Amino acid sequence: MKEIFPGVFADQTRLFTVNAIPGERVYGERLVENGGVELRQWDYYRSKLAAAIKNGLAQLPIKPGSVVLYLGAAEGTTVSHVADIIGEEGIVIGVDVSERVMRKFIILCERRQNIIPIIADADRPWTYKEYFTGKKISVLYQDVSQKNQALIFLKNAEYFLKEGSYGLLAIKAKSISQEKTAEEIFSEEVAKLNE
Repeated sequence: MKEIFPGVFADQTRLFTVNAIPGERVYGERLVENGGVELRQWDYYRSKLAAAIKNGLAQLPIKPGSVVLYLGAAEGTTVSHVADIIGEEGIVIGVDVSERVMRKFIILCERRQNIIPIIADADRPWTYKEYFTGKKISVLYQDVSQKNQALIFLKNAEYFLKEGSYGLLAIKAKSISQEKTAEEIFSEEVAKLNE
């Protein structure tokens, strides 16, 4: 077992984070013991961030003590691993528009004290900017299923990111268009970001 990023561990085939609440699973993941520390397996088939790490992500700006704005929190599968990485000194602010998925997410937030839920539309960051008074966002992570993904990312970056902050965008190509190829969609979204 090797630490590949602060708070992220890997063996030959799997990824793990240190379990913030030993003995507790979030989504039925495997728990393993490593040197007296309990780790939670991070399923890269259920998390785009884990898949990016598995596929050679060069830099992970999410680290212990980070303040992360997570757009598209859903039920909290990936958010829970981000919360493990940032530890007690960090905060994950999870935004999602769906009240149905947020019910399960709020239960996760009650157990993990470093996660804050916000029910809001990520396309309207001015509706939740009041929650960020005095907080400097270290990392903006976006994983939403909407057509205007790059524009949503840019709006939130404008509101919340300061110089030296990071942004990570998981593009869901088929949420943008069923007719275009994934390569075409990625090129168009990257072009919007480059503008």
